[in-house]
Amino acid sequence: MNIYKKRAALRIGLVSLLLAILGSPLAWLISRENAEEEVVSFAIEESRRPLAFLNDASKSATDNARQAQHGANILTSGIFDIAEVYDAQGKKLAEQMTPTGSLVENQLPHHARPDYQDTHYENNAISLEGDKRTAIRVFVPLFDKQKKLSGYFEGVRVIPEWQMQQISADASIAALMVAIASLLCGMTIYPVVTYLAKENERKTLQIYESHISMMEALGRAIAKRDSDTGAHNYRVAWMAALMGEKRGLSGEHMQGLIIGSFLHDVGKIGIPDAILLKPGKHTPEEMQMMRTHVEHGEQIVKGAGWLPSVAAVVAAHHEKWDGQGYPRGLQGEAIPLEARIFAIVDVFDALCSKRPYKEPFSYEQAIAILREGAGSHFDPDLLAQFLEIASSVYDKISSMNEEQIHALLRETMTRHFVIPA
Repeated sequence: MNIYKKRAALRIGLVSLLLAILGSPLAWLISRENAEEEVVSFAIEESRRPLAFLNDASKSATDNARQAQHGANILTSGIFDIAEVYDAQGKKLAEQMTPTGSLVENQLPHHARPDYQDTHYENNAISLEGDKRTAIRVFVPLFDKQKKLSGYFEGVRVIPEWQMQQISADASIAALMVAIASLLCGMTIYPVVTYLAKENERKTLQIYESHISMMEALGRAIAKRDSDTGAHNYRVAWMAALMGEKRGLSGEHMQGLIIGSFLHDVGKIGIPDAILLKPGKHTPEEMQMMRTHVEHGEQIVKGAGWLPSVAAVVAAHHEKWDGQGYPRGLQGEAIPLEARIFAIVDVFDALCSKRPYKEPFSYEQAIAILREGAGSHFDPDLLAQFLEIASSVYDKISSMNEEQIHALLRETMTRHFVIPA
């Protein structure tokens, strides 16, 4: 399992677990509330039938009170433990309780004379013979056939222990089902995500290979026109990557540093051979023409859609720390970090390589020249870091041919461009 799959499995697992942890209690509460509302709905429906006669104009107040008491008796013999019936003015007409109702009546909050238009209910926590129980109290306005308020019914039902256990069991099952569904969902999503990731990785590799092929094609074109072989591009790109790792670069910055280092002289394609390959010293006019390779290179890499840091290296690799470089005369940290890194390794490799106009310098001579450029040509802090590894770098690459240094760069690029397996 590669790093991406491990991360995907961990994240999907954590999300599934989080959903289970959050969803299960919510499902438990909703299921419990729905069960209580079913009890309430049933209780309300049952209360209306025996009290439909209330405030019948054809009956006397005494008859209405007697019928109200009869209705209360019916309701307490059914699902209610306390039944209270009021007329339209809120005057109590009847009241009836079961033995259980008598035990819990004093634990219920008292309220003012009824005066409401909507059915509602409340839950009250009570104690019955030392056990914690729940009493559901319903408030039901009663209406006649003409939709005129005819009275009120208020009933209390102490939920039996068996019903509480059933509600809790149903709620627990609902919570468990949500937890299982969350985990199963994660297990179902994981193979889909990993498949898509694998496809994305395959396409990424294709893009990576196409970018590298384009980069190497440009590199070969430059090498054919320049006096050096393509090994220079491989060497400086590998050394720049080594410095980038030392500085903690990663992601697009590291990728841009490597590609930009490899393509730093791509603009030389636009320089005439008479100037590019001239063995002697260039005239001022020729030097001015030679310097245009930076602008040509910047246009090429920007037109190809490379990362911004690629263009930063190509456009600024001849800038100097003291501002005396070209083409923009940037100074200090105004020069992109990637370009400051590359400037050091480019000069080092140029000093140690054979060119038409010179023989290779010794390692000691090259280091001495680099030290002279600290604070003027080069970022002094970056140069100090390079000097720490310069000897081992020189020993490693000085004995390598182009094919070997190519393989070394490829290995480095794989670490920064490809998702590790």
